[in-house]
Amino acid sequence: MKHTFADLHLRVNWKDQAATARMVTKAAALGYALIAVPLAPETRTEEIAQLRITCSDVGLDFAARVNLHPRSQNELLSQLRKLRRKFEVVCVLCETKEVSRQAAKDRRVDLLNFPLLNYHGRFFDRAEAELASSALATLEVDVKPLLILQGPTRIRLLACLRREVAVAREYRLGVVVSSGVSEVMHLRKPREMAALASLFGLDSAAALEAVSENPVGIVRRNREKLSSGFVAPGIRVVKGGKDC
Repeated sequence: MKHTFADLHLRVNWKDQAATARMVTKAAALGYALIAVPLAPETRTEEIAQLRITCSDVGLDFAARVNLHPRSQNELLSQLRKLRRKFEVVCVLCETKEVSRQAAKDRRVDLLNFPLLNYHGRFFDRAEAELASSALATLEVDVKPLLILQGPTRIRLLACLRREVAVAREYRLGVVVSSGVSEVMHLRKPREMAALASLFGLDSAAALEAVSENPVGIVRRNREKLSSGFVAPGIRVVKGGKDC
């Protein structure tokens, strides 16, 4: 089976055109077909269009992503109202329990990402997974910390990720494995990313899904929702006018 590989968290400094070109060229050479780049909420439509062109020139599909890091539940709700229809991928960086709970149950959120603060400050647990399983959110794991951390710190992170991924799978919650990298030297081939995922408990099939079907499915679903003909899941306007 041929997989379409995606990296939904390529942290490109898109204002640096030369660096962006190097990063997307390398991603394409490694075998990715789709990438998403986190952009500032105020990014203009023309700037997003230019990024699409840059990626298209090297054979990559581009998805616009926004990383939200609200300080409260109300701030998250306000950001979602303003930004959901502007971006194809919406990720919430969960740094407090209040925010993580709200993000998990809100169907406008695509990805739940838990930054590496400290091992006691990560809030992904069974309550979180149960809320997310009833919505559309997916757990995102960035591999960058596994590449740069060493010794006991990396061991503790792996133990934490194993617990979180086990909980996600128990509640049939999707997992997306992204790079989270900002330098070309840290980029890895999609199957190497899948191999890293095996370190925190994903079997080979689930690991490949985490770098292919799962991220690609998020972008496909949101593009359908953002299209002008979308009415509801499975319902589209094919033709409008007096003749209908």
